[in-house]
Amino acid sequence: MEKQEVLKTLNEIFAKVLKKPDLCLAERMSTDDIDGWDSLTNMIIISEIEKRFEFHLKMRDIIRMRTVGDMCNVILKRIA
Repeated sequence: MEKQEVLKTLNEIFAKVLKKPDLCLAERMSTDDIDGWDSLTNMIIISEIEKRFEFHLKMRDIIRMRTVGDMCNVILKRIA
């Protein structure tokens, strides 16, 4: 799986959780850039990532995920 595929999947997850069907994520985006992405929705997003990619994230991985690009990198590392 390539980074663009992971980004597309993340976009689907974010759109569903945040109820923003026309959301378009970019790797550099963070909680400051996306309305509704707060600590509670972040935990829901993490749960959805774990379900979709069929693995459990470690706390150190979650802490590293400050941007959408960071999320992509952590996911790619876990599925490699």
